[in-house]
Amino acid sequence: QLQIVESGGGLVQPGGSLRLSCGSAGFYLDDYTVGWFRRAPGKEREAVAYISSDGGSIRYADSVKGRFNISRVNDNPTVFLQMDSLQDDDTGVYYCAADKVDYGLDADYDYWGHGTQVTISI
Repeated sequence: QLQIVESGGGLVQPGGSLRLSCGSAGFYLDDYTVGWFRRAPGKEREAVAYISSDGGSIRYADSVKGRFNISRVNDNPTVFLQMDSLQDDDTGVYYCAADKVDYGLDADYDYWGHGTQVTISI
């Protein structure tokens, strides 16, 4: 069974940083495009960032540009989302998604993790 596993969420004060990790079980993530999405309380799910399978194409939502950085390592396939200068509006459940098709920031990915909670609070 193919699984996506996120980790790294937590509670952090405004202005702080967190690094989320996305790994896999049952398949190797290095052949897959990966996207990070989030759902804030009471809001629709939204795209955060995406990275192509070779890392050559990266895109960010306007709301996180300049603050978040997506990267990947393919020897022990993992995709990271470095989140800096975190704001209250960044609070939500963050999901990692993967697919062999390059969907970019569209949420058409086949494989999704269960999410990791990120809370920005004093």
